[in-house]
Amino acid sequence: MTIWIPVTIFAAFMQNLRFMLQRHLKVTTLSTAGATFSRFVYALPLILPLLAAYLTATGASMPQLGAGFWPFILTGGVAQILATSLVVALFAERNFTVGIALKKSEVILTAIIGLIVLGEVLNGGGVLAIIIGFAGVILLSDPPKGLVALPWRHRLFNKASGFGLGSGLLFGVSAVGYRGATLAVDADDPFLRATVTLAVAITWQVLVMSVWLAWRDREEITRVLASWRVSIWIGLTSMLGSLGWFIAFTLQNAAYVKALGQIELLFTFAGSYFVFKERSSGREILGAALVVASILCLIAAL
Repeated sequence: MTIWIPVTIFAAFMQNLRFMLQRHLKVTTLSTAGATFSRFVYALPLILPLLAAYLTATGASMPQLGAGFWPFILTGGVAQILATSLVVALFAERNFTVGIALKKSEVILTAIIGLIVLGEVLNGGGVLAIIIGFAGVILLSDPPKGLVALPWRHRLFNKASGFGLGSGLLFGVSAVGYRGATLAVDADDPFLRATVTLAVAITWQVLVMSVWLAWRDREEITRVLASWRVSIWIGLTSMLGSLGWFIAFTLQNAAYVKALGQIELLFTFAGSYFVFKERSSGREILGAALVVASILCLIAAL
């Protein structure tokens, strides 16, 4: 099995855990910005020592960063901040399972952005897998239960869908940006390329969000620091998940990585059922089944 496949599955599992923890903070303690900030500020003290330890253990030196690295990493970092904020805000609009499913529009959007920016072309099976998965996302885009039903033509334009599609677009931008950044790192070792890229990305994101919160809501920084008992686990799962994504991005087209990453839905359904005691409708289950079918189609096509 190609190494990017198990690494991507691991990343999706860690991401699912992190979103569950962020959801908990969002509904109990922190604002959307605070819950978003927690993933970056608590991941930074983990990734920097990891990079230093790896360089020491392998005797490698810091690799050179190509000219394209900085535009890719800076754009991808900001896009990921905004995308994460939209997902956290989305938790108040739909149940946990549907919130994660809606953001999976990122797969088809990543494919389009990757083609435009990096010139990465998908094979026929990969395109079919993404179309099937996107159909599943459409089925999961009805208004929340209990609200007045909308005509079908408006179902993609409710608030929850807007958050989901917006996060999908921004996650697509960040995925392609991070793929471009990893390709600009002058090293043959995928782990080193991924770790260097991730360390720079998180440092940039902590800086951006620290300045923003200091300007807009300085007390929220204090609340984030006070939430360390939960946030430290958010930082750990964020760092491990992101490292998995970045390693996969060094080895494979970002659209394929994100398409396989839809396996996160299986983990999400389990978490939604056993942890949050939420139930899904038949329409939502059918949508999720299509997403699972798209994963199988993708694996068969590669």
